[in-house]
Amino acid sequence: MTSQTRARAAIILAAGQGTRMKSPLPKVLHPVGGRAILDHAIDAAEALGCERIVVVVGVHSPEVRAHVAKRLGDAAIAVQDPPLGTGHAVRAAEPALAGFEGEVVVTYGDVPLLKAADIEPVFGSAGVTVIGFEARDPGAYGRLIIDGETLTAITEAKEASPEVLAVTACNSGVMAAPARLLFSLLAEVRNDNAKGEYYLTDVVELARKADHPTRAVFAAEDAVMGVNAQGELAQAEALFQKVQRETFLAAGVTMSAPDTVYFAWDTEIGGGTVIEPFVVFGPGARIEGGARIRSFSHIEGARVASGAEVGPYARLRPGADLSTGVKVGNFVEVKNVKLGEGAKANHLAYLGDGAVGAGANIGAGTIFCNYDGFNKARTEVGDGAFIGSNSSLVAPVTIGAGAIVASGSVITKDVPADALAFGRARQAFKPDAGAAFREKAKAAKAAGKD
Repeated sequence: MTSQTRARAAIILAAGQGTRMKSPLPKVLHPVGGRAILDHAIDAAEALGCERIVVVVGVHSPEVRAHVAKRLGDAAIAVQDPPLGTGHAVRAAEPALAGFEGEVVVTYGDVPLLKAADIEPVFGSAGVTVIGFEARDPGAYGRLIIDGETLTAITEAKEASPEVLAVTACNSGVMAAPARLLFSLLAEVRNDNAKGEYYLTDVVELARKADHPTRAVFAAEDAVMGVNAQGELAQAEALFQKVQRETFLAAGVTMSAPDTVYFAWDTEIGGGTVIEPFVVFGPGARIEGGARIRSFSHIEGARVASGAEVGPYARLRPGADLSTGVKVGNFVEVKNVKLGEGAKANHLAYLGDGAVGAGANIGAGTIFCNYDGFNKARTEVGDGAFIGSNSSLVAPVTIGAGAIVASGSVITKDVPADALAFGRARQAFKPDAGAAFREKAKAAKAAGKD
């Protein structure tokens, strides 16, 4: 939490319908870095030390309301109905901030890359502050007209003169002011415009007329980009990944092809880790320094200790916990299983719900049969145990320390320590029966063709 002298609150506008996304999923719930865009905005508000956070939602998106209620509670929800512009949306949050005397920042639920550090400079003024940015292509953005340290106006592009259109300082839409001032100015905003809407930007002109200070602070254009269509969502994801890659490279993570590695918002990787090309980290991945993640692996909700090796073509799902020296090899899936120090599952296995002891070896084709169609059960493999290839361990079951399970076994009962377990039918054969079968099959096939 950042240091501050006055109480802070945030109003996050998330009532837009997001029709340009052309998706049944509400715009602000689309993910960037494996986290909903709206959650990125809430994260920033929390990091700023906002003691109150209000999210303005629309009646058309009950999923957004439910999402906010789950994270922040019902008291954090304000409803804009009907939608009558940004100024109207901010006023919808006013009852939720009744009695609040600190500073309020207005941000947006569709701006995933704006961080607390970008927003911090808006606080500390007795008047109105907006965040601007220098646009590469100003286009239809509102222009910030600045005289010295004073923001004199925000002019919409469609109303701007050629001289104003040449200005590259543009409005991000993010604004802050003392709560009492903000709402008193909003009460004066009128909707005598072509759309009949109440615009938040009108607050600047009203503040100027009342001799309140108005100023602009600046953030990078990429930080304030909004997501309104699938192309912009992809662009935001690319920018997010670029920052993550640069951060991990600077922290000592080795990546020979960083552009092929994808991270989640909360990925943790220690220095000295080697990540080969084409690796994806979902939320909740924690990789300790000195691990090796080989190509085409997917890791989510899992811990990998120093000295462990994953992949290639491995999948670690939530609850996977790999200790030092563990090897999880190609086409192995691990879910909710802790593997002890030095344990190995090198090929073609599914380990779900259980534990594998230190130094144990899981043979190719081994399956932890953890689900009976109704309930999950655990498989426990003791230290130093050896599970032969193509074995099925039907949970709940325990394989004792040092025990050996013969290849091809189906194990349904606990195996004592140091025992040798067989769970397969006795092999038998009939002399020459294979040749006889082959001749009979050939004859039947030839007869069928006639």
